[in-house]
Amino acid sequence: MSEKADLEGLYAATAEAAGLLGIACSREKMSPVLTAFQDLITDPVVFNIVTSKGRVGDLSFDFMTPPGAGDPRARALAHGLVDETDHPIRSLFTEIQERFPLQSFGVDYGVTRGFNKAYAFFPLGELQSLADLAAVPSMPRALSDQMGAFADHGLGDKVSAVAVDYARRSWNVYFNGLSPQHVGPAAVTSMLREFGLPEPSEQFLEFAGTSAALYPTFGWDSSKVERLCFSTRTTDPAALPARIEPKLGMFAAHAPYAYDGDRVLVYAGAVSPAEEYYKLASYHRMAAVTHDRVRTAA
Repeated sequence: MSEKADLEGLYAATAEAAGLLGIACSREKMSPVLTAFQDLITDPVVFNIVTSKGRVGDLSFDFMTPPGAGDPRARALAHGLVDETDHPIRSLFTEIQERFPLQSFGVDYGVTRGFNKAYAFFPLGELQSLADLAAVPSMPRALSDQMGAFADHGLGDKVSAVAVDYARRSWNVYFNGLSPQHVGPAAVTSMLREFGLPEPSEQFLEFAGTSAALYPTFGWDSSKVERLCFSTRTTDPAALPARIEPKLGMFAAHAPYAYDGDRVLVYAGAVSPAEEYYKLASYHRMAAVTHDRVRTAA
């Protein structure tokens, strides 16, 4: 993408994507984020939706920013997209950047909710260790408390990203470069049991077995795994989650995209204490393979 993003084109594509789901997308809501980050937005640009029991949540518009621009929360704060806080959540990404190589930062912006989430992505050729990340001063204690459990499942040195949801005060650690030993039925069932999550359905196990990435969600002040999510990349709009949640399939088949070839999709399935549900990310613009957070590491 050019040094200054095509704001009109991005808004039009977001409005088109939202219209497929019956979600209102106003210039008033979108202009602040597009204006704030217009000189930083880099590919890929991705649309994300979540479905639960046939209901569609908010549509979000995701994009990358270069690591040299620093923590995107600072830019969001300067433009009134988030509120100031003295919570450790404000310093985590700065401390990560001081200690680790970064491929990029990322922003998740909800069409109705606003600035949701930010990501710090490590190069897929330089996946990081849980032990090193746990030593970051502002890192929530859940990482060190659960480090042994994740290491026992072969994930101790496969961290590809960390994300923070500022509104919900929750966070994720992403594991990439997974092999069948990490996502087979026995491994997935064992992991869910260890974290106190419900037994998965056969459908979920079938989907999880195709995954190349997984990520738990934690609250900031608890070591409990709130949910566990598995992701897989495909160009098939009728993949398993679309058959379970038809609205995902509809969006997967029609979401706007601006590159040659088939539309690139990332399906994700999550298990929480209350339910199993599915998500979809549809790439609107593509980038180099190094930015694809669900590919196997080189």
